[in-house]
Amino acid sequence: MKPADAQSAARVHGDVLTAISDGLVALLKEFYGRGPTRTKSYYEDDLVVCLLRGGFTRVEQTLLDGGRGSLVVQQRMEFQELMRERFEAVIERATGRRVIGFMSGNQQDPNIMCEVFILAPTELQIAEGVGVSDQGLATFGRGQSAVTVKGAPRITTSPSTGSLGGQLTDSATLVDEYNPAAAA
Repeated sequence: MKPADAQSAARVHGDVLTAISDGLVALLKEFYGRGPTRTKSYYEDDLVVCLLRGGFTRVEQTLLDGGRGSLVVQQRMEFQELMRERFEAVIERATGRRVIGFMSGNQQDPNIMCEVFILAPTELQIAEGVGVSDQGLATFGRGQSAVTVKGAPRITTSPSTGSLGGQLTDSATLVDEYNPAAAA
């Protein structure tokens, strides 16, 4: 790749990250009444992660000060699930790819929200045997096994062997393990 091409690609990637961060902050400001004080987004392959720091409302801070932090986390989780389609739309507009999974987490000290988005495979990935079913579940060609997590398949690959596997997170539920070779 030529240096000019590398600079252009970096600029485009930076524009995508800015659109993601700005879009999520705008949604939080519009629907939550206030946005985070700092935001950073990461985008690699089929994964987008957004860290949003700060931004407790006065009500939330009062609840925290009164020892009711679990209510703040519960309320934020409910809000994030309600906003799911809007959050996903921001990611889809910025990346040009469909979101097939969304996970959200909150922490009180320090005040951090983490939004994780799993993107549908690209045409290149599909050509290599990785795909997504109509139900949004990951499937793999060439006899590989897949661990599917409800609402958000979490896919890992080994760079040295190309093998695929699955991981669960605290907020995910194992639904099914599918082995195309065994199903044939």
